[in-house]
Amino acid sequence: MGFLFSLLIGLCVGGLINVLADDLPLRRRPQLPHCRDTGERLPPHLWLGLTRRLLTRGRCPHCGDPDGWRPVVVEIATAATFGLLWALHGALSAQLAVTAVYFAVFILIFVTDMEHRLILHIVTLPSIAFALLVSPFTVTPISALLGAVVGFAVFFAIYLLGSWLFGSGAMGFGDVTLATLIGAAVGLPVVIVALLSGILTGGLVTLFLLVTRLRRLRSKVPYGPFLLTGAAIGLLWGSQIVAWYLS
Repeated sequence: MGFLFSLLIGLCVGGLINVLADDLPLRRRPQLPHCRDTGERLPPHLWLGLTRRLLTRGRCPHCGDPDGWRPVVVEIATAATFGLLWALHGALSAQLAVTAVYFAVFILIFVTDMEHRLILHIVTLPSIAFALLVSPFTVTPISALLGAVVGFAVFFAIYLLGSWLFGSGAMGFGDVTLATLIGAAVGLPVVIVALLSGILTGGLVTLFLLVTRLRRLRSKVPYGPFLLTGAAIGLLWGSQIVAWYLS
């Protein structure tokens, strides 16, 4: 029952993520699910992209415009993530709840970065404060604070280096605040695992894109998804990786 409940909660959180991903990049106050053209609210049974896909073939009942598949994918991915977290933790706990919040935030950041090339401060900054506040339930306050400092310092240096080598916009400052959030969430020393995993993933994917000529040297590639990959590794297996390395 706990596993099924986690899937249901994940599905609903995925619906909330879709609302925030639609409204926040437009600097618009989040509202209940609504038609993007007319602004009319959708009936409760159509709040989820999955139910709209099943009942209206993914079309808005007011204007008839298609939703696309993103709402459904986000909801299913969030539900699957929450189910995985339940399976890994095995029981409801403060650490499970906090980790679920982190993953929900990371999914939202992934969507906005992929769709708009935006990592919004309105998402990362409150999340950093949240991570420091709940650190006694996950790592320790000192570990979270040092992790945030390391994440900020490393990516602020990369931000400055990228701007110097490739010009303004090579890396957005949102990546710096995201690295700070990751450091606060996983703490020190796991932040090193998370950042190295993200940097390694980004380097390998970028190298593949260059070799296959899908991107050029000066092409801009969203870096947030790579950092988020490292964050997931750090949250799920970072402590084990650190223990393995030290042993």
